[in-house]
Amino acid sequence: MKNLILTLTLLVSFVSFGQTAEEYFNSGNDKAEVKDHYGAISDFNKAIELNPNYAEAYYNRGISKDDLKDFNGAISDYNKAIELDPNLAVAYYNRGNSKVDLKDYYGAISDYTKAIELDPNLAMAYHNRSISKELLGDLTGACADAKKAINLGSNSSVKWMASNCN
Repeated sequence: MKNLILTLTLLVSFVSFGQTAEEYFNSGNDKAEVKDHYGAISDFNKAIELNPNYAEAYYNRGISKDDLKDFNGAISDYNKAIELDPNLAVAYYNRGNSKVDLKDYYGAISDYTKAIELDPNLAMAYHNRSISKELLGDLTGACADAKKAINLGSNSSVKWMASNCN
């Protein structure tokens, strides 16, 4: 009987010290901030294991994968984040960035457009869409997007527009 009580006490102690999905998520963010992307991915994996519907964990894991140049892995995570939260504008934006890295400019434009639809003030989505349009030869559309990005405060678009638009 004594052994059973001791075993139960230890089991309860171990369970109570386990980290939550949010704690792993926060730890992953801390690691990503200091460029420990492998450590961040490990923590995001644990957060997802504890909460398979944690859209932000998939999204942040995608960012770490993107930083490691695993663009297909990043896109897969962004896809899952979007599946779980279709209104996550930044997931579309970052998926567009990964698609640009894979030279899928039409796919990137589609994602930037969806990000803008969800968050019309996302200046960098206009800026990056302008660059994708330019790469596809649509200078008129590119300049219109750059102008909108500038109106929303994008300094990057100012430089781009000065050298590409009339």
